[in-house]
Amino acid sequence: MGDAASLLRITDVSKAYPAVLANDRVSLEVKPGQIHALLGENGAGKSTLMKIVYGSVRPDSGSIEWRGQKVDIHNPAQARALGIGMVFQHFSLFDTLTAAENISLAVPGSIAELSDRIRAASKQFGLDVEPDARVQSMTVGERQRIEILRCILQEPQLIIMDEPTSVLPPQGIEKLFKTLRSLAKEGIGIIFISHKLDEIRSLCDIATVMRAGRIAGVVDPKEESAQSLTKLMIGHDIPKPTQRQDHTTAEDRFQVSNLNVMPSDPFAPALRDLNLTIRAGEIIGIAGVSGNGQDALTRALSGELKLPMAQNTAITLDGQGIGAKGAAKRREDGIHFIPEDRLGRGAVPIHTLAENAGLTTAHRGIAEFGFLNLKKRRALSQDIITKMQVRCGGTEATAQSLSGGNLQKFIVGRELALTPKVLIVSQPTWGVDVGAAAAIRQHLIDLRNSGAAILVVSEELEELFEISDRLHVMFRGELSPPVSINTTDIEQVGLAMAGDFAALKNPTEQMAAQHG
Repeated sequence: MGDAASLLRITDVSKAYPAVLANDRVSLEVKPGQIHALLGENGAGKSTLMKIVYGSVRPDSGSIEWRGQKVDIHNPAQARALGIGMVFQHFSLFDTLTAAENISLAVPGSIAELSDRIRAASKQFGLDVEPDARVQSMTVGERQRIEILRCILQEPQLIIMDEPTSVLPPQGIEKLFKTLRSLAKEGIGIIFISHKLDEIRSLCDIATVMRAGRIAGVVDPKEESAQSLTKLMIGHDIPKPTQRQDHTTAEDRFQVSNLNVMPSDPFAPALRDLNLTIRAGEIIGIAGVSGNGQDALTRALSGELKLPMAQNTAITLDGQGIGAKGAAKRREDGIHFIPEDRLGRGAVPIHTLAENAGLTTAHRGIAEFGFLNLKKRRALSQDIITKMQVRCGGTEATAQSLSGGNLQKFIVGRELALTPKVLIVSQPTWGVDVGAAAAIRQHLIDLRNSGAAILVVSEELEELFEISDRLHVMFRGELSPPVSINTTDIEQVGLAMAGDFAALKNPTEQMAAQHG
């Protein structure tokens, strides 16, 4: 018989895959009313362990106790029946169904009743979800909000949350934390997985740290610094990205002028009279809560969404109109894109890393005279794995076998290997551990210092302030004028993300100063 005071007790759980030992005799305990952080690098075994608790993965050995009783959780339905809810980092939603229909698969009630509950909960928790919108038209951030709401509406006794704050503005994060603290006071246990160490230190009562599939330590995060937690996770300190060098020139490399896009999705905002300029040797950041038009913007800029010939000059590269060109032609011109959706638009899940390496590189020597050069493709793949320190089973490992962070490192490395003139990046470090995030940001800074023009769309404001030269805020399809990161702060940008562009300090004067 286990300890009845424990809500969940995991003892010596192990899980092995052909290429990796994901969990190696892992033990963890969560008590009622406790907010328990689970930390570790990408590939440390956190998600595998939580999938075992939720019944999505079967352990090879070890035991699980729920409220003092040993249980064998065979599937998520059984986990939910026990009172365990989970918000996945990689979503489990049906694209062709609406938000309400997806939630109805796990929460009882009619669609009309659920729609009312979704709207009420959206307002209460600061999670903007339209019940009637179809998932296939949603951004990654919008999909994650559905996952969070679906879990909360199940009224579980234990909530497992994997990177839940990546979709929220600063004001929304504190609102969610207030909700989680309130749930904890009611006796609900929470396992909180996040790479944002300041959030862990602010919110959580205890932290279990994993490294290479094992428990590296159990600490009180409030008594730790971000640096000490990082060192416990990866075994050494993380160097901060080097200071940006001023390589900006007067050359306007990539320009958007009065861009208007009416999306096919009725729930997505239209892009209205968007203007932005990226000079060679400059990083421009786009801040904003997911779902405010960022997806339509990146599709238009990357060429996934071709503009009519009449709008060809709405997007220019070195002064030449390219708006009517498709994605392949823009890649040939030196414009590359890293999408936020890693397993949908960034990679083919069932293809190997070598095959995925060739998806955007065929025009750069991988294909010759209509034939693929498999040796070159494999060499490129291995070079990316080595340079980006991707943890995987080699070049023949499938994309879907990698953790989210390791797949992101591979995709970023693939595009950086092509030394683009213009790089458009959406959520470059979403769900990526602190070490990998620092490395990715440094790669972007290095590319910028080499003279590339870079656009970074991110909901991580600290990231934008760390790497950007100037930034815009996007709200309901509109862009604020650009502001210098040296003359604004996170609080002002957070207010602008809620629609208050006036909170940004003298944006017009700053823009004039930048060009003056």
